Amino acid sequence: MAIENRRLNGVILFGLLGFCILPWFHIRSGFFRGQWIGDLATDDRTWPGVIQVFLGHWQILPVAVALAIAVFLRQAAPSPKRGKYLAWLGALGILWLVTQGLTIGLRGWSLGFLELALGDHGGQSAFGAGAISVLIVFTCFIAFGLAEGGALKGDAMVLTAISALILLVVTFIFYPLLSMFVGSFQDFRGNFSSAGFVRNIQDPAIWRLDCLTGGRCGIAWQTVILALSTATSTTLLGLAFALVLTRTSLPFRKALRILSILPIITPPFVIGLALILMLGRTGFVTEAIAAITGVELGRWIYGLPGIWVAQTLSFTPIAFLVLVGVVEGISPSLEEASQTMRAGRWRTFRKVSLPLMAPGLANAFLIGFIESMADFGNPLVLGGNGGVLSTEIFFAVVGAQSDPSRAAVLAIILLCFTLTAFFMQRVWLGKRNFATVTGKADGGRNIPMPKALAIPVCSVVAIWSLFTLAVYGLILFGGFVKVWGLDHTLTLSHYATAFSVSFSEGFAFTGVAWDSFWTTMGIALIAAPLTAAVGILAAWLIVRQDFPGKSAFEFGLMMSFAIPGTVIGISYILAFNLPPVQMTGTALILIFCFVFRNMPVGVRGGIAAMAQLDKNLDEASLTLGANSGRTLRKVILPLLRPAVTAALVYSFVRAITSVSAVIFLVSAKYNMATSYIVGLVENGEFGVAIAYSSVLIVVMVCVIVVFQLLVGERRLRRADVSTASKSKRKTRKVAA
Repeated sequence: MAIENRRLNGVILFGLLGFCILPWFHIRSGFFRGQWIGDLATDDRTWPGVIQVFLGHWQILPVAVALAIAVFLRQAAPSPKRGKYLAWLGALGILWLVTQGLTIGLRGWSLGFLELALGDHGGQSAFGAGAISVLIVFTCFIAFGLAEGGALKGDAMVLTAISALILLVVTFIFYPLLSMFVGSFQDFRGNFSSAGFVRNIQDPAIWRLDCLTGGRCGIAWQTVILALSTATSTTLLGLAFALVLTRTSLPFRKALRILSILPIITPPFVIGLALILMLGRTGFVTEAIAAITGVELGRWIYGLPGIWVAQTLSFTPIAFLVLVGVVEGISPSLEEASQTMRAGRWRTFRKVSLPLMAPGLANAFLIGFIESMADFGNPLVLGGNGGVLSTEIFFAVVGAQSDPSRAAVLAIILLCFTLTAFFMQRVWLGKRNFATVTGKADGGRNIPMPKALAIPVCSVVAIWSLFTLAVYGLILFGGFVKVWGLDHTLTLSHYATAFSVSFSEGFAFTGVAWDSFWTTMGIALIAAPLTAAVGILAAWLIVRQDFPGKSAFEFGLMMSFAIPGTVIGISYILAFNLPPVQMTGTALILIFCFVFRNMPVGVRGGIAAMAQLDKNLDEASLTLGANSGRTLRKVILPLLRPAVTAALVYSFVRAITSVSAVIFLVSAKYNMATSYIVGLVENGEFGVAIAYSSVLIVVMVCVIVVFQLLVGERRLRRADVSTASKSKRKTRKVAA
């Protein structure tokens, strides 16, 4: 049996299973709990699609016809003609499912003219496991059909990956945004109106340039200035940390890896509160400076300068995680060749090493720019009168005068800025080649930094490390005192309140934070590997595959990272609260939000790392008979371990520390740690909030170490292999 028929048989069988056995409509109690099995005799919503057709849901009948046609096409031999029919069948099937899902709501037709033309309809619930299974099958039909037609050299694995990612991106990025924007052009009665959009896009508070004459700029320009400043500082600091870690022999330099990621594992508001207690108007550093020098620092921490310091602390680790793999991946032979040509270390660094870091630097700058644009927690705490777009969007939605049109306009402006940075980065990198890992033996080591560079870089890293330690020392201290900043009597009551356990009537978690803690850990541990897998797969497709619309594909993947978390949270509520996809109040909406919110970091990190891998590695594997999937698993992924680790770490941490989107999506059953901490801060329970945050930091550090051990280190050179062999021999001797 041909491989084309074997995979088609499996997909058709899966589709028939979804249509004939699984519940077609959404199950309120949850599909994975299995409670619906016991309700089959009493609840018609648990019945599969084949029975729903006979209950009057005639809109499902074309799905049955499509599956029957697929069974008929299976009888024909694999050919471009059959592939064409399969691709069209899958596309029409998806189009029909989406159309009927959007036009038929819970109470009938969603569009008035359809009710006039076709009469009343009883309505339908959101898609369930059966409908989603069939949707996946139709997507596979498109991929398999294109493969049989010869697209992308008939590589079904690549085509399936592209088709699946497109479906996911449309569902979880573009559809929510479209739902929000459509709502913003409606009045309170649901009628179309552009008055609100026109009024807000012309608002002088957004666009004024009074800062050129000594006044204040509009919130759009304030956001851009802040984002450029943050992107520059985080990229430079991230590069400094990467150089110290990989190009110096300083003691304890490996501890910088843990120290550099501390800010990224900090729950929201904590860094802002620490900076206020340290550098605020009555902060102890401010008072010490005033006592020694007589200089009053005032309220400078409240506004753009304070937000910039907090964002630099928060986002430098992201730049470091992106850059450390790039710096490590530069081939020593290129630097040795430069020195052989009598170039000094400084000239070699400027002319050879630094240009080869260009993809990583560009990606780190882009991520820093977008992160600053979308940041919500730091501006909310330290903003003062210096508002930015993300907080203005939040207040436009939850303020006293709810204005969804204004929120949409601000989101569009924000998106335009981030997309401009994205396209400028692509123009700067162009089509230059940065490959340094070619598969050839390389036994050298990277040259140390020139002394003229090493001294200032090490000094900056040391100063910033001390500042970071001071901030986190203050944070940990706040969990052990009665009232942070007022009463510094030592106590453990905050930890006892949050994480106490009881043995009086058997073992029980009695602390107030346990429920949200276990929920947060479970969701984060599910979302992290999914985010890393989707991000690295997408990066591989972008760098290694040529297909029509690749630029649009990459744009779609980066879209979620360019949108503030507040907008994503609101758009998810609007999109997934009603059919055809209903997930509000469930863990799934949080998981999908985290996956597609954090996926771009894995994509950008993977692209930066893969830009250094020569395509000859892939071609050699394919020449030896491996398919694309095996080449990705056995050749590419082992060389992308730094990018995989970065994606895992970042996605896990952001799933725990994210607040802007989560605050709209949590429910009483699935309450995340950040939402719970926000509630503690609002109630003035700073000690419990800091104690909870401190525990989260320790847990995240432990999980990050586990991730690094599981993924392992990348071995590029003979020295790495010989060092690993020696280590193994020593281990055997000790064991003997």
